[in-house]
Amino acid sequence: MTDSFRPRLTPSPFRRSLVLAAASVLALGVGVTSPALAEGPIQPQTQLHTLPNFVNLVKQVKPAVVSITSRIRSDVAEQEEGGEPQQQMPHGMPFPFPFPFQMMPQQQQRRTIEARGSGFIISADGYVVTNNHVVNGATKVTITLDDGTTLPAKIIGRDPKTDVALLKIKPNGKLPFIELGDSDNVQPGEWVVAVGNPFGLGGTVTAGIVSARGRNLGAGPYDDFLQIDAPINHGNSGGPLFSQDGKVIGVNAAIISPSGGSIGIGFAIPSNTVKSVVDQLRKTGHVTRGYLGINTQMISPTMAQALGLKPSEPGAPPEGALVASVESGSPADKAGIKSGDVITTLNGNKLHDMHDLVVHVVSMVPGSSASLGLLRNGKPMNFDVKIGNAPKDGGSSDASGSDSNDQAGSGRIGVSLAPLSRDMRQQLGVDENVHGAVVSEVQQGSAADQAGIRPGDIIQSVGNTAVENPRAVMNAVQTVLKAKQPVLFRIQRDGQQLFIAVAPGASSDNDDNSGDDAN
Repeated sequence: MTDSFRPRLTPSPFRRSLVLAAASVLALGVGVTSPALAEGPIQPQTQLHTLPNFVNLVKQVKPAVVSITSRIRSDVAEQEEGGEPQQQMPHGMPFPFPFPFQMMPQQQQRRTIEARGSGFIISADGYVVTNNHVVNGATKVTITLDDGTTLPAKIIGRDPKTDVALLKIKPNGKLPFIELGDSDNVQPGEWVVAVGNPFGLGGTVTAGIVSARGRNLGAGPYDDFLQIDAPINHGNSGGPLFSQDGKVIGVNAAIISPSGGSIGIGFAIPSNTVKSVVDQLRKTGHVTRGYLGINTQMISPTMAQALGLKPSEPGAPPEGALVASVESGSPADKAGIKSGDVITTLNGNKLHDMHDLVVHVVSMVPGSSASLGLLRNGKPMNFDVKIGNAPKDGGSSDASGSDSNDQAGSGRIGVSLAPLSRDMRQQLGVDENVHGAVVSEVQQGSAADQAGIRPGDIIQSVGNTAVENPRAVMNAVQTVLKAKQPVLFRIQRDGQQLFIAVAPGASSDNDDNSGDDAN
């Protein structure tokens, strides 16, 4: 390399003068100090948080947690593992319900197989709570205590609808036991501890938080699960879920998992549900449930607009349960509840949807009193009702057609109607007490089609206006359309009444959800 390309290693006289001038200015304290010249690293001032320590809690409650071994009939076990009880969850993920069974391959050639689950003692004289699916179909049940003692157990009662079972053992002395807490006070984000017998490994402890409340998984009519991320696996079924004060706030019951192992999505039956069921099983061996005698529907945004319901806050989903029909002579009927009422509160507690109403009503003792808050034609009203005991296990066609065809031709609703003639009544199986107009045709892709109206539906009212024939339906619909409101139909379908809201000119978000009985 020549001298002409060699880098200069010493500053020029001009650059030296600039450096000396800058140094003299800093020495005199003139100018702004750069953060890069601060002494030492940045020291953030934060408040330290420590994770909870569950050692003392586990030491105290673990002696009351037991392992359960059931000899299950092979036909029942096969149905539980791969038959109808399995549910498909959203996004294609399997819902293994029930899931505690750890099959013993060497015993499958017999008429019974061995399954394992968990449970916990709730009294000193040996009452034990577990899941119904842990002992369903069992010919023999044994319980292993925390100290290794194994005792035979008797099934006192089972409740498949809530998946709760009560067992009884005869100990030599008094047993350590734990209490059921108040699951209504549980909040998402709260720390919880699960203790159980996963994969036969008794006394296993895992911890996590409550992820959500009130999960309806479609596994049963009264689903109201707590969702948790504390790892639970096969064999945890029936085991207790503890709050930090050592109370049982749930009974571990199910998981969502594509692999069968824990992915942090588990579900527990709330302790308040368990408490109500266990008390009845202990006294009578069976469960009775509260009953109102109404059929309810979910309220879609379109339906809420047609009913004149205002959301609690902008963008919030509609709240309450729409009464589709009231059973004659039922507690609700005697109290004065009517079709079209929107029940918003029960005993002062806000109801989010129809499932919320069902879950609360069935947990009430038959014969007890309840206060229902509702909206009728947009006006708030209150009714007192005595909770019942749920049952154990319910013109010429051408001329009128032209009127309705004019309506269908407008393209704003999309239905053709016919009168309830004698022949039509025979076809639909309805008597002379049923009044209205029959939907003879639904235009494909119309607002009525998208809302869920079907041929054969009997329109009985438009909004609050009862209708007797197609002409009356058309006039009532036109009145609503002039007000630029969705049209609310009360229809009869297959002997059941339900409401359907139709928003002309837009896709309807109305779901055909009907027939949920608030037993």
